Amino acid sequence: MEERKFGVYLCKGCGIADAIDFESLTKVIKKEGKIQHIKEHDIMCSPEGRAMILEDLKPEGEGINCVVIAACSPRVKYEELDFPNCLVERCNIRELVAWTQEPKAEETQALAEDYLRMYCARVKKSDLPEPYETECDKTIMVIGGGAAGLSAALEAANDGYQVLLVEKEAELGGYGAKMYRQTPSSYPFTTLQEPTVFKKIKEVESHPNIRVMTSATIDKIEGQPGQLDAHISTNGSPEIIRVGSIVLAAGARPYDATKLSHLGYGASPDVITNLEMEALAKNGRIVRPSDGKEPQRVAFIQCAGSRDPDHLPYCSDFCCLTSLKQALYVRQQNPEALAYILYKDIRTPGQTELFYKEAQSDPGVMLTKAEVTGVTVAADGKLLVNAQESLLGNDVAFEADLVVLATGLVPATADAPVINLEYRQGPGLPETENYNGFADSNFICFPYETRRTAVYAAGGVRQSMTTPMAMEDGVGAACKAIQAVEHVAAGMAVHPRAWDETFPDPFMQRCTSCKRCTEECPFGAIEEDEKGTPFFKINRCRRCATCMGACPERIVSFKDYSVDIVGSMLKSLDIPELEDEDDPNAPFRIIGLVCENDAGPALDAVAQHRLRFDPRVRFIPLRCMGSFNMVWVSDALSRGVDGLLLMGCKYGDDYQCHFAKGSELCSYRLTKLSETLDKLGLEADRVQQIQVAISEFDKLPDIINDFVARVVEIGPNPFKEF
Repeated sequence: MEERKFGVYLCKGCGIADAIDFESLTKVIKKEGKIQHIKEHDIMCSPEGRAMILEDLKPEGEGINCVVIAACSPRVKYEELDFPNCLVERCNIRELVAWTQEPKAEETQALAEDYLRMYCARVKKSDLPEPYETECDKTIMVIGGGAAGLSAALEAANDGYQVLLVEKEAELGGYGAKMYRQTPSSYPFTTLQEPTVFKKIKEVESHPNIRVMTSATIDKIEGQPGQLDAHISTNGSPEIIRVGSIVLAAGARPYDATKLSHLGYGASPDVITNLEMEALAKNGRIVRPSDGKEPQRVAFIQCAGSRDPDHLPYCSDFCCLTSLKQALYVRQQNPEALAYILYKDIRTPGQTELFYKEAQSDPGVMLTKAEVTGVTVAADGKLLVNAQESLLGNDVAFEADLVVLATGLVPATADAPVINLEYRQGPGLPETENYNGFADSNFICFPYETRRTAVYAAGGVRQSMTTPMAMEDGVGAACKAIQAVEHVAAGMAVHPRAWDETFPDPFMQRCTSCKRCTEECPFGAIEEDEKGTPFFKINRCRRCATCMGACPERIVSFKDYSVDIVGSMLKSLDIPELEDEDDPNAPFRIIGLVCENDAGPALDAVAQHRLRFDPRVRFIPLRCMGSFNMVWVSDALSRGVDGLLLMGCKYGDDYQCHFAKGSELCSYRLTKLSETLDKLGLEADRVQQIQVAISEFDKLPDIINDFVARVVEIGPNPFKEF
């Protein structure tokens, strides 16, 4: 960067000027922040306010190129307060001061002044980001030629991208091509329709932007987004093709019905699965496999192995609609036949409820809630279905000519990696924890995202779903794959920091090859050479800075985010002396390190609802709690800070962490905190981590105030005296 010229711009709008003494604030910026160019404006985000800053940025003007804007949250007005070719730091004195504190109070003023001290320190330590320039191939590879894969390929191809569609079978279509009829996907949702997958197949095979490879398998994929080399074998013939991003739509397979012997599968050929029932219908006639006769009574057993801790703990989503559809097959073939559907629950969400009502209105379709305990073969060859807790009574038994098990789906990734990535952390996608092989997906925040950058899961490998849902899923994943290659080409990160042009720049001369960064990176962005020395595949990096938090040598930095930058913010605080440590309102100083993804927005929501919290807390945003470095505890406490409150996302089986593992990794690091505090002679309660969802903003004031009360109870930090 050329010679650095700093400017601070203070917004007086939205009640800020009513809460803060700007004359005193300006003195602090000049004397302690060491920045002399300061301007105020009544509405900084207005065209006039923006024009004022733009004028100062001109070389013929003030030539300012490093800007601190003290105004509202950086989550709002980002277009109005974004300026080209200069470093911009947003200091939030609206939500964190004016809207949550008592106006013109002494502690409110001290809070605002500390925020300016911190951000003046931050802007001086930061540099203007520079995009990571790299070659980028924009070909989209789709793995799987089923409903999701076909839709993904068409979406990308119709948007002008070259598409490589790889299918392991000899024909396209997947499960959708095995169906006789499809449940209705348009109003009035009452009439079965031809499977739409066949139309998709024709469109794909005739599209000039799509290359189809059938009978093909992925031997391995190496490289990084924009530079992924796919090693593909087609009928034994190998080929290497470069692609930019990947949609993994390898589909799913039926659950192994041989594990359901208690439901009669294997004991009689007349106990079949829903997929086998589909094949009978498609072959022209539904008959008993044992004797070729037309069944008069057909029993459909729902959740056959699904929603069962001994088999599949989840709902497979498509089964209820499939059984309703197949019950109509029976009735349409033989109006005298009866179809019994025994269910734990019937799940037909959205407009498919209309199809459920259509089937329910058929007098030959009987639905009853029941837990099927067994299916046995009677002496005459008939099938005896036993059930409990039925709406018809505690125990029921009836005969059927044919039993159809509504078996669920297991993702293709449960059998083998499919994608075969050459990553240090394994060849397959990480699986959703405790969830039977489904491709990892941050399903709360980003449904298609996996922990392998530019690889997007869609359809049955992501979760069990119906054919229309899989098609929509494929479209969504294709859009993300397109976004990924465009971001890589522009030298910026993909989700969730999609605007971020920084990248990790480690000082390798001090690296001890401890492997913490390679082990903790949630996205496999760091590899190791033959000597065990880590190196980055930058295009895989999400810029979460987990590596920065993991590194004990503190060698990983970003242009505008580093251990030193946050440490400098901590060290810039004014730590007042305590005149009376027993005073509950004494000027204790607490630092809140806040994840910008959930906890940060939750704090903004606190302010928007005009809720109050203790003014003795200063918040510093972190990219992710995974970037938390233990040295910040020493920096803060040795400076005289009385306590640290770490506020991160929730984690667990249904994690919300935008970076998958951030809060969990931070929690793990804090298990070693007592050793650090023991060395300083301080109490462990002075540092606490909490998990907070973005929707739990109403709980935050009490959480913050309770923590402050606990720190006050412990007493002041003894390092204040030094």
